[in-house]
Amino acid sequence: MNSMRTVIAFTMQNKLRSKSFIITTIILGVLLVVGANVPYFIDKMTGPGTAAKVGYVASEQGEIIKGLEQQFGLAEEKQVELVPVEASGAEADKTAALQQAIDDGKIKGYLTFTENPEIGFPDVVYHSKKMLDSGTSSALQSGLQTVKTQQAVRDANLTDEQFAKLLAPVKLDTVQISDGAAGGKTEAEQGTAIGLTYAILILLFMSVMITGQLIATEITAEKSSRVMEIIVTSVAPLKQMFGKVIGTFLVGLLQLVVLVGAALVNLTLPHNKGALEKFGIDLSSIEPKMIIFAIVMYLLGYFLYAMLFAAIGSLVSRTEDLSQTSMPVTMLSLAGFYIAIYGLTNPESTFITVCSFIPFFSPFILFLRIGLADPAWWEIALSVGILIVSVLAIGWLAAKIYRIGVLMYGKKPSFKEVFKAMKAYKV
Repeated sequence: MNSMRTVIAFTMQNKLRSKSFIITTIILGVLLVVGANVPYFIDKMTGPGTAAKVGYVASEQGEIIKGLEQQFGLAEEKQVELVPVEASGAEADKTAALQQAIDDGKIKGYLTFTENPEIGFPDVVYHSKKMLDSGTSSALQSGLQTVKTQQAVRDANLTDEQFAKLLAPVKLDTVQISDGAAGGKTEAEQGTAIGLTYAILILLFMSVMITGQLIATEITAEKSSRVMEIIVTSVAPLKQMFGKVIGTFLVGLLQLVVLVGAALVNLTLPHNKGALEKFGIDLSSIEPKMIIFAIVMYLLGYFLYAMLFAAIGSLVSRTEDLSQTSMPVTMLSLAGFYIAIYGLTNPESTFITVCSFIPFFSPFILFLRIGLADPAWWEIALSVGILIVSVLAIGWLAAKIYRIGVLMYGKKPSFKEVFKAMKAYKV
C-alpha cells in the first residue's frame, strides 16, 4: 500500500509540475471565463440598435403610412423608421428620387405600392441594396398585416372593445410534467437544464479524454525510455496501474474544480446575472440531483475509460504508435458524446434510451436523460448498476493486460499473443 501511495504522489507531482498541464489549465480556464461571459457579450452586441430608415413617396398611401408609424412607435425596440421622400411626376421620376435618397445615405431602402382591388389593400415591395435584410422585411410585413387587419375591422364596424379582444395576443406557456410530481419544469427551467446538461457533457467528455490520454502517454513513455524495467523491480505492476489511475484522477479532479470554479464565479457576477435573466436562464433553478449525478457519471466514466487507456498504454512500446492503438477507445468516447449531443433535441427516443444502458455510452447518455427527460428510477438504477459492473470487469481485465503488457517490448502484440499471455497470469 505504501508503494501505491508513492506512485500516486509521484504521478501527481509530475503532472502538477509539467508545463503542458499548467499551460492547458490556463488556456482552458481563459476559455471558460470567456464562455461564462458570452451571455453578457451577446446581450451587449444585440442590444438596441439603429432603426433601418425606409423611404416612401410622401404623397402616397397616407393612411397606410400613418398606421405603420403607429405600429412601429408602439414597439419596445424600434426596428424601422419611415422617411418621406419628396417626389412627383411619372413613376420613373419617383423611383429615381427614391434611388437618389439611397445614394445620399438618407435611407437604406424604400417602399412601392401597387393597388390590388381584389383584397382591398395594395401589394407592397421593399427595395433594398442589402442582400439579406430579413429583419427589416419581417418588421414591415408584421406592421402591414396589422394595418390591413385594422382597416378590415373598421369596415366591419367593430367596437373598440371588440377590436382590442381581436388583437389581444394568446398567452401560451410550456411546462414539462414530471411523473409523481404535482408541478413541472417551466420554460425557463427547461432552458437552464438544457444549458447545464450541454456544459456538463462537454466537461465530462474533455476530462475523460484528457486524463485518459495522459495515463496512456505516461505509461508508454516509461516503456519507451526503459524506465519501466526499473520501476517494476520495486513496485508491482498492479500497484503501478492503480496508482497512476488514481493519481491522474486526483490531478484531473483538481483541474476540473479550478475550471468549474472559475466559470461559476464569472457566471454569478452582477453583469452576467442580468444577461442570463434576459436569456431565461436561472441558475437557482438547478436541481441538486443534477450535480450529484454529474459527479457520479464523472467518477464512473473516468475509471471506465482510464482503465482502458492504461491497458492500451501498457501494450505500446513507442509513443508514435499510441494514437493508432488508442483509436478504438477514442472512437467509443466520441460516439457516446455525439449521441448525447444528438439526444439534446430528442432525449426520450428509443435509440437514446437503449444507449443509456450501454456502459461505454451511459456516462453521457444517462446524464442527458436525467437532465432533460424523466427516466424511471429503475432505469437509472439499472444503468448505473451495469456501469459499475462494467468498471469492475474492465478494471480486472485491464489489470491482467497491464501486468503482462508492461514487460512486452518490440512490435505491438496481437490479440492472440495478449490472450495467451493473460492466461498465464492470475489477478
